[in-house]
Amino acid sequence: MASSTGALVREAAPEIAAQTVRQVERRMVWDLPVRAFHWALAVAVAASYFTHTLGIQYFRYHVWCGYSVIVLVIFRIAWGFVGTRHARFSSFVRGPAAAWRYLSGRSHDKERRYAGHNPVGGWMVLVLLAILLVQAVTGLFGNDEIADVGPLYGLIGNDWSLRLTSLHRRLFDWIAVAIALHVAAVLAYRIVKKRNLITPMLTGSKPATVVPADQAIPSSRIWLALSLLALICSVLAVIVAVAPAAEIGSY
Repeated sequence: MASSTGALVREAAPEIAAQTVRQVERRMVWDLPVRAFHWALAVAVAASYFTHTLGIQYFRYHVWCGYSVIVLVIFRIAWGFVGTRHARFSSFVRGPAAAWRYLSGRSHDKERRYAGHNPVGGWMVLVLLAILLVQAVTGLFGNDEIADVGPLYGLIGNDWSLRLTSLHRRLFDWIAVAIALHVAAVLAYRIVKKRNLITPMLTGSKPATVVPADQAIPSSRIWLALSLLALICSVLAVIVAVAPAAEIGSY
């Protein structure tokens, strides 16, 4: 009996070892530009909020935070077309019906392990990018109704500036809701499904059991990302530099 048990263990050992190797092995999914964008955007949004709440003496720092958000969001949108496999919108943006089926659990997609974003996560990415871009761009034309104005205020004048400032302020509530939903989803995956979404956004890799070999990315295309980032920064700098100055007393 003992010898039979030992033989079974020896026969199963290679299979167990191979399974362990597969579980330990990790494959790259998120490139470095995507990971850097994710955490830099989180810092820029938080800094934008705090520089606003600290008062008008921090207005110029608030503006610089706004610049950062604009550059980062436009970069991510561009990277969604020219970046690595799982960074591209074509790899994770699905129709509303697919997102609803995944969310409601009425399809086998609910149990599918996506290498990149799932259909719901893809829509969350789009919503966050859109609302943050509108928020940051309206800030360029805004004013604090006291002494400071955004760098593009001179293009539109006070009436339109006040309208955009009002939108800029009201949008923050929606941004807060979207961020809260994003954080709640990450925590739900960690607690309920036992899936860690934070570590892959730090290391870039996921277990090989989730990422087929043909879906792993070979590189981060860093030089392309740096070139794109430099171009976006340059264009924004030129726009701000050539914008007409606000007339004294116009606000």
